[in-house]
Amino acid sequence: MAWTWRIETSEGEQAALESDVPDFPSQSDAESWLGEVWRELADAGASQATLLEHDREVYGPMSLSAD
Repeated sequence: MAWTWRIETSEGEQAALESDVPDFPSQSDAESWLGEVWRELADAGASQATLLEHDREVYGPMSLSAD
């Protein structure tokens, strides 16, 4: 299974990031990664993230705001 994040602006458009969002072998790996980098993503202009298993939305969008 491939797990990944769709990282978006507040308008729901794909955020322009310096690097691609990786694929992960498990949901917990994907969630751990987001927990480590969410501040960097927010600083780069991202506002929300949605977890995907292949093309299926698992949950989200969830805010990347510290508020």
